[in-house]
Amino acid sequence: MARESAIAQIVPCDDPRVFTLVEALELFPLVRRITEAAYHELEPVRRKLEAMIPTNPHMQDVERHYEIIVKGWVGKMERLGLVVKGLWLIDFDTGDGYLCWKFPELKLGHYHAYHEGFSGRRPIPEVVEELDPDWAHC
Repeated sequence: MARESAIAQIVPCDDPRVFTLVEALELFPLVRRITEAAYHELEPVRRKLEAMIPTNPHMQDVERHYEIIVKGWVGKMERLGLVVKGLWLIDFDTGDGYLCWKFPELKLGHYHAYHEGFSGRRPIPEVVEELDPDWAHC
């Protein structure tokens, strides 16, 4: 029997979800697709902005375009229940820490506790083996 694909749960922007590892892994392909599309939309705008001199009269328009793309991506991530920590950097809240991903990583592969940041990330298998957290079980 074919397995039905997961349907993303939309939540209010100020209400992050708590995910199990299975739920996060099911949602991850959608998160990656949305992020990759936003990245490719933003890249030419970023390059254009970088090449402009500060006195260019069109600079504000390009900055607004940049902001619209980034805010659109942030809004989509938050509606999926994710915590946005930076540009292309999101966390799945597990109830005791975060499953952490940064584009262009190919998979959701890291975890860090609430009091740790990106620099405290550890591979998920290592954390599961050491701590056997509830979020790692269905």
